[in-house]
Amino acid sequence: MKRAIIPIVAIVAIATAAFAFGPSLMQRADPKAAKFVEDSDSLILGLQQYKEFMGSYPNGSLVEVSRALSGQSTQGDKRVVILVARKSELNTKGEIVDPWGTAIQIFFNQNGIIIRSAGPNKIFEDSKSVRSDDLYRSS
Repeated sequence: MKRAIIPIVAIVAIATAAFAFGPSLMQRADPKAAKFVEDSDSLILGLQQYKEFMGSYPNGSLVEVSRALSGQSTQGDKRVVILVARKSELNTKGEIVDPWGTAIQIFFNQNGIIIRSAGPNKIFEDSKSVRSDDLYRSS
């Protein structure tokens, strides 16, 4: 019976690659993280469409942003329904939630949009923390 011999260099290279690319590989392996990425990309597209039509991003709390995307609020005499928002999961307050059921955070600036999820532990943490599992998506 022959044994497979794997050179130590190959093992080190695999371990180094896993360390260097660990978070992105882990996100792809976790179906909820993959859903967050997919949902966030759709939401970013919807927010960009909203801005094109209305002239600016929706403002206010997450509930107000959710309402604006679903056509429940007006800006001047304009009203728009962004279909992406209709597919988003909402909590009882009307906030858009991540796959773990926690309300997301949305940040706007001149350069684009950032969507943040508290991740599996449902706690927003400092991004410098080693234990942080928060997820981010940007335009």
